[in-house]
Parts: sequence; C-alpha cells; structure tokens
Amino acid sequence: MSATHEVANQVPPLEDYDAFAENRPLVAALHREGAGWAEEEAHAVGRLAADPETIAWGFDANRHPPELRTHDRYGNRLDEVEFHPSWHKLLSAATAHGIHALPWADPQPGAHAARAAMSLTYGQVEAGHGCPLTMTFAAVPVLRAEPRIAAVWEPKLTASGYDPELRPVAEKGSALCGMGMTEKQGGSDVRANTTRAEPAGDGWHALTGHKWFCSAPMCDLFLVLAQAPEGITCFALPRILPDGERNVFRLQRLKDKLGNRSNASSEVEFQGTLARRVGEPGRGVPTIIEMVGHTRLDCALGTSALMRGAVAQATHHAAHRAAFGKLLIDQPLMEQVLADLAIESEAATLSTMRLARAYDEGDTPLIRLGTAVLKYWICKRGPMLAAEALETLGGNGYVEDSGMPRIYREMPVNSVWEGSGNVMCLDVLRALARSPELLEAYFAEVQEARGADARLDAFVDATLAEFSEPEGLERRARRIVERLALALQGSLMVRFGLPASADAFCAARLAGDAGLAFGTVPAGIDARAIVEHHRPLAA
Repeated sequence: MSATHEVANQVPPLEDYDAFAENRPLVAALHREGAGWAEEEAHAVGRLAADPETIAWGFDANRHPPELRTHDRYGNRLDEVEFHPSWHKLLSAATAHGIHALPWADPQPGAHAARAAMSLTYGQVEAGHGCPLTMTFAAVPVLRAEPRIAAVWEPKLTASGYDPELRPVAEKGSALCGMGMTEKQGGSDVRANTTRAEPAGDGWHALTGHKWFCSAPMCDLFLVLAQAPEGITCFALPRILPDGERNVFRLQRLKDKLGNRSNASSEVEFQGTLARRVGEPGRGVPTIIEMVGHTRLDCALGTSALMRGAVAQATHHAAHRAAFGKLLIDQPLMEQVLADLAIESEAATLSTMRLARAYDEGDTPLIRLGTAVLKYWICKRGPMLAAEALETLGGNGYVEDSGMPRIYREMPVNSVWEGSGNVMCLDVLRALARSPELLEAYFAEVQEARGADARLDAFVDATLAEFSEPEGLERRARRIVERLALALQGSLMVRFGLPASADAFCAARLAGDAGLAFGTVPAGIDARAIVEHHRPLAA
C-alpha cells in the first residue's frame, strides 16, 4: 500500500464509554431534581448508548428506511410497514429501560426526571424510534380519562419489553401507542378536522376520514380526533379488534421526510374504522391536551439530546484532530466556538431536567408555561447548534459516516411537531390571558437566582417590563417567549451550572456581549474550562 493510504490525524470513534457519566451537567441534575435513585439505571443506559453495536443500529435504521406493504402477493390488503431489524432492536432496548413509561410503571418521586435523564442519553443514538416511545408515554394520562379503556391498555403500554406483532391486546405482553390528529385541510387547527364518528353499538364508534399525519403506524393503539354529533371528540382506535380481526386502517403512503427517516410517518384512511370514545363527547381537544403537554416535553428533551450528541462529537473531534501545527481544541477561535456550543447544551439540559421535575411535583404554572416556552426556544436553537457543530468537523462532518448530517436533519422536526414556533408563542399568550397568575409563579422560579448576577437581574427586570405594554403582545410574542426562556435558563445556569458556563451565558445571552453566530462569546470567559467540562474525557 502506498504512503498516500496511510491513515493519520484521524479521530478515533466516539464509542465504548458511559455517555451518561460523561455528561456531567446531566449527572448533577439527576440528583438535584430528585432522581438520584435511578443513577444505576442511567449509567446502564449511558453504556448502552455508546456501545458500538447500538450506534450501528441507529445508522442501519436510517440507512434502510421503513417500507410500506399495502397488499400481499395475492392482492389482499396488508396495510403494514416493514422495518429493518435495527429499528426493533432500538425499541426493544429503550422499552427494557422504561423510557416509554417509567413515571407510570414506577410512579415514585423523581420518576419523570429519571426518565428525562435516560431520554437525554439514549436519544443521542437515534431520534426516529423516539416517536412511538413519546406517544406511548404521553397516551397513558389521556386513557385514564376512560377507566375501562385504561384498565385494558395501561398494563400493556407500561409493561417492560417490546412486542412488534399485531395481535389483540389480550394476547400481547406489551404495546405501543401512536396518534393521528392532523388532517390536510387543518394541520394544527384540529377543530377543522372532518373525520366523522358515528355510534356503532356496544360502546364502539365508526370513524370515516383521512389523517394527513399518522406517526408510527405499526403501533397497537392510536389516539385520534373525530367529529362526533356533540363536536370534536377523542377516540382510542386499536389496530387489531378484540376478536382478532384487523381494524380498517388503510395506509395510503409513507411521508418522504427531511429527517426522522427511520420512523414511518404515514397517511391513513378510516372507512368505518372502529374506536372507543375517550373523555367527554365534544371535549376532544381538552382531553388530548394532557397528551400534548407530555409530547411537547419530549420535543424539548429530544432536541436537547441531539444537542448533547453534537457537542460530544465536536469536542471529541477537536481534541484529536490537528491543523496548522496544533490540536483544534488548542486553537483559540475553535475553543470559543466549542465553549459557546457547550453552554447552549448545558442550558438546555438544566432547563429540561428542571421542567421534568415540575411534572413530578405537579407544578402547574411551570408545566403550563415552561413546557411551551422551552419547547419553542430549545427547538429553535437546535438547528443552529447542529450546523455549527457539524462545521467543527469540517468536510468529515458533512459525510454521513460521521453521524452529523443525521443530527442536522433531525433538528427541525421537534420545532414543527406538536405545534410550531408561532403556535407555541400564541399558546403562552393564551395561557397568560386565561390565568395571569401563571406569570408570577413562573418568575418566582426565575427569581431564585436574584442577586447572584447583575446581568441576570437586569435581564429579568426588562423581561417583566415587556408585560407592562399590552399593546401588540401578539406581534411581540416570539421576543417575549424567547426572553422568558433565557430568563429561566439564566437563573438555572447561575444557580447550578459550571461557574464559567454561567458567566459566559450571562455575558453572551443576557447582556448581549456577543455576535449573532456561535463562537462570538466574550474573550474573557474561561473557554477551556467549559469545553473540558463537556468533552467526553473517558472516550
């Protein structure tokens, strides 16, 4: 082999380590938010997430996307989706660790925070399979609105393990839940849905209509919205009926998506499809809101996990790749970029873990405002961070083998799913209009850091002043929600973040002492301390 084919100055793979243990802000947050009892399980997930075999599953599941099988060779309807074996392995490992249902299967204090920590770790492997995990997690509190249905399905949805076979629920050891809310004419405006529901006897309703997005169509159960005589109503729709017959679930096509390619997002037709009502007739939107809150939490968690994965890859690469006479990590400008990416990831981790504790404690104000605020802001920052992290790897980062293009493609989906940016901002304004006391409660959390940093105090005061001018609130909604997010993240960074990270965050994000791109943080920050705090040192 000629000398030109000798491999040198290439970065070793980031694998065979504990991805949880090396995420030091997350380890501290697990204990602080009341889930220290789950540390052993979190370490197990961390080792799983960095196992070369697990990483390969993620690549394979995206390299070989799902395929729709509408008919068998004889012309009989199948309406099935065929997945690569790696998809099933990803789901099997996740459900074995309870990522789909931990707070319901083991509802001890800190269970939401424990699940969040495992999601932030395992979500770095592959994002697409997180869709059925999230929907299953979020469906349980909705089903509890109808105890008879919950009694049948909750034990299966919360069971450990993964059973991909379509069978009646009584024959399954575990089950997953999907949802079909949106229609082509309405999108996020689900009240514009035209799917109709008519009584069909014995507690069943027959649904007729078309769902524009039905994610993970091979799940066992789906929560859907349809127009009943009383108005928009929520229904639980099984793929397989109790007698073993297949429900009418006509898969029209799979979406050809930007990212999330391992996951089958479909269009589905209902033609007298049987479903049972969940919640009160005509109260479908309030019924489903319980699910939406939990899925929005997972949107913020999913993006934070991808952020952490990008920062881990970028700092690892820079610590092993040399250019212009020294390691990239020792180049002053690269050090600034890495530090800026790291503080963004740290702020996302701290704030999503704090939000998870709010769900544990039933902290309604923080849940109601914080979920929408953080879902908006973290998901908006994700694509920018992914692009910059990819660039730190240079041309290698633009190549699929690095995993960075997949992270980049995955980033926008969480901002779109369960309400895009404008929907989130308007939701915040709507909540405050209905319950003005939410703002005081939200800022009670923020003000826990009062007096610790003058830049944070000034930013919080200016943010509160935004609400003294009610004129034009809707036009300023994005600005207001952005400031609400930064105020909460700043408070958490000052109280619990690495001191160097907190200083940099306050300078760059709150005091405005930075440019518009990552890497423009003030020169006086301790960039090296920040980078080393976030770099996977054991890899």
